[in-house]
Amino acid sequence: MVKMEKPWTLSQAQALFDLPFFELLFQAQQVHRLHFDPQQIQISTLLSIKTGACPEDCKYCPQSARYKTGLKAERLLEVERVIESAKQAKKAGSTRFCMGAAWRNPHERDMPYLETMVKEVKALGLETCMTLGKLTDQQARRLADAGLDYYNHNLDTSPEFYGSIITTRTYQDRLDTIDTVRQAGMKVCSGGIVGLGEKVTDRAALLVQLANLSQVPESVPINMLIKIKGTPLEDNEDVDAFDFIRTIAVARIMMPTSFVRLSAGREQMNEQMQALCFMAGANSLFYGCKLLTAANPNQDKDQQLFRKLNINPQATETALTHQQQIARLEEVMQQMDTAQFYNAAL
Repeated sequence: MVKMEKPWTLSQAQALFDLPFFELLFQAQQVHRLHFDPQQIQISTLLSIKTGACPEDCKYCPQSARYKTGLKAERLLEVERVIESAKQAKKAGSTRFCMGAAWRNPHERDMPYLETMVKEVKALGLETCMTLGKLTDQQARRLADAGLDYYNHNLDTSPEFYGSIITTRTYQDRLDTIDTVRQAGMKVCSGGIVGLGEKVTDRAALLVQLANLSQVPESVPINMLIKIKGTPLEDNEDVDAFDFIRTIAVARIMMPTSFVRLSAGREQMNEQMQALCFMAGANSLFYGCKLLTAANPNQDKDQQLFRKLNINPQATETALTHQQQIARLEEVMQQMDTAQFYNAAL
């Protein structure tokens, strides 16, 4: 089993991608079991609190004002509507409620509403997450003081490929925002997208960037491109299922204590593909029939899959304690020579 400390190099990450498929999954599952209960999954719900008319030019995004996708722009939702959605999410089994706004950055006039949303959702007993674009130091502190648990700001892809997808915000801007969030005391949710037209080396480079941050993101969403008519990437090639699963597995190995989340694109994944993603170390997903503006599997369909796989949505985060990790490691080592842990690469 691969065991490496930071900093990760591109060649090390690439070597993981190059492993035989079953060997990679075997190693990823071992790492996963050292840190998490393999039968539990964290459930989040994502709500668009401000839709469309975004000034950014992200080529994958239907919310950009630069592309004609037929998406109707909407103003910031009223707090009452957000709270009602959060109540429904909790009733459905979600433990984290994520709120996304199509902005380059939040306006000062909107901050009181955002702070109220955080406080009211927290009062329901849910973890809170927001993705609002770039933040100033003061805005980050205000959100943290309101009780915001997580802030999402994806790196999307490698530094080398990034300029082919986005020109209105630099890679360093994104890294700076993540640092601002950390300095304010919030947890970080940051990941990327598979299927933008990138090479495998770009996927490896993205994971190197994430794994080598001063503090690894607590949540790492791995998205599969949803091709939206009207965006520049509407005719991109489909992502190979095994390539996507490999990305999940490498993310798990390189960031062993992070929650690796199946995010956008699950509607295009069959049950078998999702099951292999869970085997590869994914242990979080977005729940509900809509993901910002895109379709997502409905809750009944997800519950059926959970029952088939004997997976249980967790009530709270279940990262194992240090002593539990030691006990789990000893258990794994004792079983290494049994049929349960045969070398699937042979």
